Amino acid sequence: MSSSDIFIGETIGTAVLILLGGGVCAAVTLKRSKAQNAGWLAITFGWGFAVLTAAYLAGGVSGAHLNPAVTIGLAIKGGTEWGDVPLYLASQLLGAMIGALLVWATYLGQFQAHLTDPELVERSKSVEARESAAGPVLGIFSTGPEIRHTAQNLLTEVIATVVLVLAILTQGLNNEGKGLGVLGALITSLVVVGIGLSLGGPTGYAINPVRDLGPRIVHALLPLPNKGGSDWGYAWIPVVGPLIGGAIAGGIYELAFA
Repeated sequence: MSSSDIFIGETIGTAVLILLGGGVCAAVTLKRSKAQNAGWLAITFGWGFAVLTAAYLAGGVSGAHLNPAVTIGLAIKGGTEWGDVPLYLASQLLGAMIGALLVWATYLGQFQAHLTDPELVERSKSVEARESAAGPVLGIFSTGPEIRHTAQNLLTEVIATVVLVLAILTQGLNNEGKGLGVLGALITSLVVVGIGLSLGGPTGYAINPVRDLGPRIVHALLPLPNKGGSDWGYAWIPVVGPLIGGAIAGGIYELAFA
């Protein structure tokens, strides 16, 4: 696999992942959206379909890692060269930022209507809102905990990512090690839905460092009125947790399945 294949596949694939995944968050969150208040089921299935679309799109080009935790797990397994890891990670981060920008462009009018709503503007004048670390639309771009507890939040992200990456690494073991081909993307997307439904409640299940970091950077840079903070104090958890989880999953694979 060439460097250009990795760059093109991971950049475009991750951009589509974030466009569709962030898009469902925007649809459910923003005023004047037809899907406003559609709820957690819409978000979890929306992210599952986002993974499915991006994986089919990029699978034949770069392998569709789309996630540094997956790249790390595959490198430990031996399915990815360590020398290719930096390119994978950089391409994924770039793609995530592009995807977040596309979400903003798609919902530009809704962002404006939501953030200039008199009720929200009035709330933003309160002491509580001014001191808030997370702005009112940050959840469209990145994750955040329902209960802020560093150890629990980190552990939740580690556990959820172990499930995801181990499910990916073990695909095809009952098929003489040949892998599941295009069926693997469907299974992975269903695993993502399952993780969202079962493990997503505490932190919003980043399970992917660039899925959180790239859009958070975009949130910080975009000229959104009354957008509030980007919660950088929490931002390391959805980066470090999934990386640890991916490494643990790679280790478990080597110990139990290799």
